Amino acid sequence: RIPLKEDRRIFTPIDRASYKWEREYKKRTSVERVNSRLDVSFGFEVHTIRGMEKMKLRCGLALCVMLAMAVGRIKEKQADKMRS
Repeated sequence: RIPLKEDRRIFTPIDRASYKWEREYKKRTSVERVNSRLDVSFGFEVHTIRGMEKMKLRCGLALCVMLAMAVGRIKEKQADKMRS
């Protein structure tokens, strides 16, 4: 038996052949889309921010802007364009 602290990427607490693993893994792809949008559209790929607090603040503001844009699209009856 190999302890989980050995390597969590290989020895996961959820069995990779289970349905629960599939559900959890599908959530990962949606998070990766958000991360990509932060990198490309909001300029986090090339940045000059120094300090964790400043980075957390700017990321939080960027996520708020993304949510505000989605709410605006819904209010304008453009729900199909909510994620763009």
